[in-house]
Amino acid sequence: MKFNWGTGIVIAFALFMTFILSYVYKVQSNDKYDHELVVEDYYKKEALVQGDIEKQENANALTNKVTIEKTADGVKIQFPADFDYSKINGKVSLYRPSSQKLDFEIPISLSSPHLLIPKSNLADGLWDISIDWEYDGVKYLNKDSFRME
Repeated sequence: MKFNWGTGIVIAFALFMTFILSYVYKVQSNDKYDHELVVEDYYKKEALVQGDIEKQENANALTNKVTIEKTADGVKIQFPADFDYSKINGKVSLYRPSSQKLDFEIPISLSSPHLLIPKSNLADGLWDISIDWEYDGVKYLNKDSFRME
């Protein structure tokens, strides 16, 4: 059999395809490469979007809004001063886009008008925070992002 350009191109193409397929197999089967979902129950969370929009509209309609401030001790969440803080309940969800393993939730139980999340609980980097809270039967949702350093 005579070796020509056509044969060489076919062989090079076959070797390239073999390389790519072996790489794909290696990445999919090896636990070292993390291919986690952004959130665990994506479709279930997507169904709750309209309720979240209404909660955000309630939060935006407040005259005194929830503020999120980075301090030397961590992240301070200040609730509206005109609300009785003992009647506020809900949860604070912290989401780390780069690692699902660092995500956590804190129930809101206030002894003052603010909640402090200690810096020791937060790794350096970008965090998304979601404050889902309720006061006198009205539900609110505040979302923000911050970078810990």
